[in-house]
Amino acid sequence: MGLLEAELSLLFVDDLQIQALNRRYLHRDKPTNVLAFPMRKGEFSTLHVQLLGDLVISVEMAKRQSNRFGLDEMGMIILLMVHGVLHLIGYEHEGIKKGAQEMAIKQKELFKRVNSILEQT
Repeated sequence: MGLLEAELSLLFVDDLQIQALNRRYLHRDKPTNVLAFPMRKGEFSTLHVQLLGDLVISVEMAKRQSNRFGLDEMGMIILLMVHGVLHLIGYEHEGIKKGAQEMAIKQKELFKRVNSILEQT
């Protein structure tokens, strides 16, 4: 990924809050599990190279989706964090079949690595 050190902000919200953000910034009037707001693109990209951006995660959505992924709530939140970080560094999956496959592979790889690190602590 080419990132030895990087920063991001992480905000945990409920479904109503993430729906409001989704409506305002992506024009989708429904809750979602994670939103990523990259800082490495656009007008702010030169301010701080190590600043990836902002992640917003719906804890309510994570709780509901955890069973579908065979994870507990914390595992689901970690998966959403990994997914969001991939968006922050440029991975996309919507409307791009190859991009979705690449992102899914990278997400699985990073999720395993993060879990391995967490198990050691």
